[in-house]
Amino acid sequence: MSLYADYIFPVVLDVATKPLKPQRQQILAQAQGRVLEIGIGTGANLPFYSDKAQEIVGIEPELAMLKKAQSMVKKAPPHTQVKLAVGDAHHLEFTDNSFDTVIMCLVLCTIPSPLQALKEAYRVLKPNGELLFLEHVRSNLPWLSSCQNMLNPLWNHVACGCHLNRDTEATILEAGFEFKDIERYQHPKLVSVGGSIIQGVAIKK
Repeated sequence: MSLYADYIFPVVLDVATKPLKPQRQQILAQAQGRVLEIGIGTGANLPFYSDKAQEIVGIEPELAMLKKAQSMVKKAPPHTQVKLAVGDAHHLEFTDNSFDTVIMCLVLCTIPSPLQALKEAYRVLKPNGELLFLEHVRSNLPWLSSCQNMLNPLWNHVACGCHLNRDTEATILEAGFEFKDIERYQHPKLVSVGGSIIQGVAIKK
């Protein structure tokens, strides 16, 4: 894409999301069986998987990011097979009902059509398969959501397509999932406009 998008922003993003490390560990430790991580980025999540994840398939649209992820494969659990590929979340090249777990971690804010991506995640999950998610979303606080709306155009440009004001909780439901567990909170160590978080587990029924 560009020097900024391929090399500078990924470093900024890794630093900016460090406060979410405990939450990422909590979510990713639940992954089991055959796992698809959509938007694996630089592979920053790979150290947080447990050996319950027998196979991890990571897709990412940007080749430069995927090359960085390759260097992180060695930090995955030793007996877990890891496969990385360039891929589009809107059109997953996998058969129906082929994964036990799908991971979406800080990606639904950026994917151009989050509903289409979630419908694809639903399709490739096995019945009763789990979507594990951790996302920053539109705040429920009127004053903060107004700030998000105001800042979103600038944020979207600087943060390579990231949106501050998406109602991701509603979109997950619209894609057909049911929530098994969901937690909503304002993260105290993130900038307020980007600190409205949802995390949890959604089920394919």
